[in-house]
Amino acid sequence: MSSTTNNTSLDFIAAALRLKKVVHKTPLQRNTRLSKKYGCNVYLKREDLQVVRSYKLRGAYNMMSTLPKEQLEKGVVCASAGNHAQGFAYSCRKLKAKGVVFMPVITPKQKVNQVSMFGEENIETILVGDTFDDCAIAAKKYTEENKMTFIPPFDDYKIIEGQGTVGVEIIEQLNDLPSSFGGDGGGLDYLFIPVGGGGLSAGVGSYFKTYSPKTKLIGLEPEGAPAMFEALKNGYPVTLDSIDRFVDGAAVKRVGNLTFDICKEVLDDMHLVPEGKVCTTILKLYNEDAIVAEPAGALSIAALDDYADEIKGKNVVCIVSGSNNDIDRMQEIKERSLQYEGLKHYFLISFAQRPGALKEFVNNVLGPTDDITRFEYMQKTNKENGPALVGIELQSRTDYDLLLQKMRTSNIGFSEINKNDQLFGYLI
Repeated sequence: MSSTTNNTSLDFIAAALRLKKVVHKTPLQRNTRLSKKYGCNVYLKREDLQVVRSYKLRGAYNMMSTLPKEQLEKGVVCASAGNHAQGFAYSCRKLKAKGVVFMPVITPKQKVNQVSMFGEENIETILVGDTFDDCAIAAKKYTEENKMTFIPPFDDYKIIEGQGTVGVEIIEQLNDLPSSFGGDGGGLDYLFIPVGGGGLSAGVGSYFKTYSPKTKLIGLEPEGAPAMFEALKNGYPVTLDSIDRFVDGAAVKRVGNLTFDICKEVLDDMHLVPEGKVCTTILKLYNEDAIVAEPAGALSIAALDDYADEIKGKNVVCIVSGSNNDIDRMQEIKERSLQYEGLKHYFLISFAQRPGALKEFVNNVLGPTDDITRFEYMQKTNKENGPALVGIELQSRTDYDLLLQKMRTSNIGFSEINKNDQLFGYLI
């Protein structure tokens, strides 16, 4: 059983057999909360429960395990600051191969330690460059100089084949569901897939187009890193000038050439999700479902609101691609969520430099449930007014217009920092 795309055979069943003793067959779980919310059956493919907490192990191990013995013995190299590095490291340990991981100098120590934990004595980590692009250049140069093999994160048929085993498992698990679901995968109406470089979407998409062709395949990217979206729009891969790296597991400047060729044939839709929406989804998954998802892992669920009308009464699977979320990021996640939901706003407010000015603002402008979460005031000598940076958290999005109205009625001079990206980035 194989799938053929662009005249290249992708044997997903052979890959699944290679991976059988290495990866967990992660659960396909019906989520009661989401199913009730959208009036449909929502199942989560829990790759966040994978042995390295993401699906990336599948592609790395599949490629490395198919290398000729003498080639593997010379060693392998990868460039990554995230899930690919961890899957690579685990694969090196399992295959008893020497592996070198290149990571940017700015990589958090927690991620460096994770790679060492999964790879143990089989892994050497080299920190180089301030950006991933610099790091990747150094890694490829090192690979050539030492006659080793480079293991790319997505743009290789063996990587695509390995990631595609997620799709093999989903269809196997659909077969085990009640006959009312449809059986043999034919009852699955929508599959939501996070997209970074395109390895997962190309692999899973290829398998589904062969064995469940009626399923609509929806690719999801973060709004700040629309590499596949732009590639599909232009008809070829493009290099984005800049990206928002917050959804780090799916934020690339350019998708792969191979993955693009496949995705343009297999994806039915490509959709962008705001980073703030991703943050809200992460918090809800944690607070209401006890699921720890990284930003890329929450993409597929974050998109459901935009497809609510289409999926009503349907059978839906969302791939939760990973859970490597640093706890130090939780404050930023909450902040981005509040701003996206319209509940957190920052202002530069000009206060009169006289006693009681702040008290009047609190009593006359703020609503009963409004809360000042940040206040920084700089008193100016011999000035009638002094600026203050004020962060205000609201309980309802509708309180925002009333807040602005009260500030204008009270003749308070203010400017909204949220609407000035450069100033916001500098001050907040």
